[in-house]
Amino acid sequence: MSDTIRVGIVGAGANTRLRHIPGFRAIRGVELAGVVNSSPESTARAAAEYSIPKTYSDWQALVADPNLDAVMIGTWPNLHCEVTCAALEAGKHVLTEARMARSLAEARQMLAAAQSQPHLVTQIVPSPFGLEHHDALVRLIDEGFLGELRELVAITADDSFHDESKSLHWRQDRDISGVNTLTLGIIHEAITRWIPSPDQVFAQAAIASPTRPGPDALPVQATVPDSVQVLTTIPTESGQARGLYHVSGVALHGPGRAINLYGSEGTIKVQLAAIEEVWIGKAGEPSLRRLDVPPEEKGSWRVEAEFIGAIRGKEPVRFTTFEAGVDYMAFTEAVARSAEDNKPIRPGEL
Repeated sequence: MSDTIRVGIVGAGANTRLRHIPGFRAIRGVELAGVVNSSPESTARAAAEYSIPKTYSDWQALVADPNLDAVMIGTWPNLHCEVTCAALEAGKHVLTEARMARSLAEARQMLAAAQSQPHLVTQIVPSPFGLEHHDALVRLIDEGFLGELRELVAITADDSFHDESKSLHWRQDRDISGVNTLTLGIIHEAITRWIPSPDQVFAQAAIASPTRPGPDALPVQATVPDSVQVLTTIPTESGQARGLYHVSGVALHGPGRAINLYGSEGTIKVQLAAIEEVWIGKAGEPSLRRLDVPPEEKGSWRVEAEFIGAIRGKEPVRFTTFEAGVDYMAFTEAVARSAEDNKPIRPGEL
C-alpha cells in the first residue's frame, strides 16, 4: 500500500455527508477516490459536490476496483452484510455504518468474513452516545463509584414517529432495517461499554401506527415496532442486577434519552441531549452533582481517524469492533424474539 489511503464510498447519504466525508478529508494522506450512490444521478451529484474523481455503475464495481484500499459503507442495513463480505474478499478494509446488519445471522457472517482476513481492518460506525464522557465513566466505575450495580434504566423515547401522516421510514421497514427496533441497538451498545451485557431479556413491543404512506402515497404496513419495553437481568460479581429499557418513537413530548446506573454506593446518570451531561451522587450526599471533565480529557467523534489509524497500524479499533457488533445484534434479536414469543430469551443461546 502506498502512503496515500484511497477510500471508496458506497452510499453517500446524510450521515456520510455530515460526518464521514469531512472526517476523511481532514486526514493527511487520505483520498476519497470513488463513490457510488443509489442512482447514476445521485452518484454524479455526490462526485461533483465533493470532488471525488471516479464514479461506478454499481457497488460491485467499486468493491472490485484494485486502486481502492478501503471501503466506507453508508447504505441502509440491508446491504451491510453483502457489501462488507464482498469488500473483504476483494482485499479492502471496511468501515460500515451502524446498525451492523439486519440480523444476528448476517452479523455473524460479517464477523466470519473479517476473521478470515485478519490483516484487514473492520470497524462499525459506533453509537455516538456517551463518547464524550466514556473514559471518565470507565474510570469512575472501575474505581468502584457505583459499588455493586443494582439497576439499569435506559430510556430513548420521543415522538419522531408520532405523526401518522409521515411516510414510512426505513427504520419501520424490517426488510431494510432488520429486527433492531428504532434506537435500541445504539443505546445498548453504549451501555455495554460500561457494564456487562444482559444474560436474559423479556420484552413486549407494539406498532402504534401500523399503516403509513408509502412511496406513491399509497398505504403500506410498518413491520418494525415503534414502542418496546425490555426487562433484563445483568450478571454481577455477587449475583444479578436488573435492567429496564424504554424505547419509543411515539411518546408525545417524551423524556428523550438517558442511561441511569444505580449501584449499592452510587448513582450515575448520563443525559443524552444535544449537550451530553453526566450527573453523579454517592450515598449520603444530598443531591446529584454534575461530573465536570476537563475539555482535554473529553472524548469526541474521531471514527474516521481511528479507522485510518488502525489501517496504518498506529492504534486499535476501540469503537466499534465487529465482535462488539455481534454482541449488540444478539441482544436486539433476543428482544425481537422475546416480544414475538412472549417469553424470556437468553442472547447467549441464540
